[in-house]
Amino acid sequence: MTMKKEILKNNKTQPNLKDYAVACKEFRWEDAENELGLSTKDGINIATSAIDTHAASWRKNKVALYWEGADGGCKEYSFGDLQRESNRVGNMLRSLGVRKGDRVFVFLPRIPELFISIIGIAKIGAVAGPMFSAFGPEAIRDRLKDSGAKVLITDSSLRERVHQVWDELPDLKTVVVTRTVEGGGGGEKLWKREVRYEEEIEKESHHMTVEPMSLDDPFYMLYTSGTTGKPKGVVHVHHDMISHYITTKWVLDLQEEDVYWCSADPGWVTGTVYGLWGPWLNGISQVVFEGRYDAERWYAVMERHGVTVWYTAPTALRMLMRAGDGPVKKCDISALRYICSVGEPLNPEVIRWGMDVYGLCIHDTWWQTETGAIMITNYPSMPVRPGSMGRPFPGVKAAIIDAQGRELPPGSSGILALKPGWPSIMRSIWKDKERYDEYFKIPGWYTTGDTAHMDTDGYFWFIGRADDVIMTAGHRVGPFEVESALVEHRAVVEAGVIGKPDPDRGQIIKAFLVLREGFNPSDELKEDIKEFIKHRLSGHAYPKEIDFCESVPKTRSGKIMRRLLKARELGLPEGDLSTLED
Repeated sequence: MTMKKEILKNNKTQPNLKDYAVACKEFRWEDAENELGLSTKDGINIATSAIDTHAASWRKNKVALYWEGADGGCKEYSFGDLQRESNRVGNMLRSLGVRKGDRVFVFLPRIPELFISIIGIAKIGAVAGPMFSAFGPEAIRDRLKDSGAKVLITDSSLRERVHQVWDELPDLKTVVVTRTVEGGGGGEKLWKREVRYEEEIEKESHHMTVEPMSLDDPFYMLYTSGTTGKPKGVVHVHHDMISHYITTKWVLDLQEEDVYWCSADPGWVTGTVYGLWGPWLNGISQVVFEGRYDAERWYAVMERHGVTVWYTAPTALRMLMRAGDGPVKKCDISALRYICSVGEPLNPEVIRWGMDVYGLCIHDTWWQTETGAIMITNYPSMPVRPGSMGRPFPGVKAAIIDAQGRELPPGSSGILALKPGWPSIMRSIWKDKERYDEYFKIPGWYTTGDTAHMDTDGYFWFIGRADDVIMTAGHRVGPFEVESALVEHRAVVEAGVIGKPDPDRGQIIKAFLVLREGFNPSDELKEDIKEFIKHRLSGHAYPKEIDFCESVPKTRSGKIMRRLLKARELGLPEGDLSTLED
């Protein structure tokens, strides 16, 4: 359902992207490459551009990382510090036999060593594979075995999970373990081929020669969850840095004096791209919080570090909305000037809530692990249409197409597709060309797997995943449209919607709802919600069945796992659960 109302929050800070229309006409990817000062003559390396270049400039002593631990401890790292420490990691890995192109996976909590290790891996030309610290043994095994990872960097609290599957990992030569307890009967005894991070680092120099790379050399890979098959390893290259740099500058609007917080873990693509490389390519100070979600703690982090720009997920925003206004009133977050969200479509209700509570418009962004950077988004200089994905990034051609690749007119529902050619597009699915080619099966297009429509002004509107669209009594219904309407109800804080087979209608809409505090499940409430949706949407788009639940299954990136809801409802195989939120 297209909402005509627009929101534009005026801010004293002038945005980096001042005129979207002009940028779309004039921008070329080469412009961003020139801004970064890249010269491929002697080779390039993303770590050089993101860290070492700043460490050799007036930013040497500028704080790059404000780190806050779960226990309240804080550390600061300048760009100079990150250069020196990542050099030691790079030297350590070379001493362990890692060479250009080898895969080094990182299985750590959000501690400084996680970020320093990823930088060090890039510096020697190896390929980093960040993993969520919540992964269990099977998820670890699948990724390390498929990638042929040579070295794993992990934490003493996580190593036991690795031990459970190490016998199934013939390519894994060394495990580097941080934060171990040394010495005596109380010390941790390491396995053969395990080494202590701190001991190995102490042997290494703060100086190193960074491996010269080409733009097309890989530097990281992330595994994305499949429905029934194993996770697929999406491979990205050093060329990505051009997209990382300019999208961070224009979409997240990061400027020299900003203190930025991306709440995503690097095990998710947002945490790698916009929680590490993008901000540091722009020379920005950023905050990392190790702990889990807690409304009061999150606001305290923002107050303590003076966060000015915040990038988070709609799920987190809905949880903060559920917590009420009390926690935010306890803290001074007046430094905050700009908010963006990512991971799933942003419900209009959350945008309105953000305006009420923060006095700021929340800007939705759309992209995928495979695209490597933000593709369609809302900009600080452009009115936001609540519920819309926004408009394509300059230099990106997006369209709604049919199965033959024909572009459809405004208002038509169809496949959301992009013209290949932006720098950060994935270069392969690791050892699986067939799955990679599926994305390009319609000639001339990268197909996203999402369905959407575009309005007459070029704003895109998400409908759902192509396999999520519900056909009920001949009508196509996007689950997100129904979910957004459901959370408008006074009793509902979160909603997941699926299509359930029905002999008369083909499918009926079934909703799984999490209630706000103060509301209790009842048949009367179900009927009230159904009537509410009938009047909000239509007689065919309301949920005929409703289940109340404590939570809706989501990925760690905040996406509702509708296929898991459907599998549980219909008694089908649940498929890969490695990215399921705790």
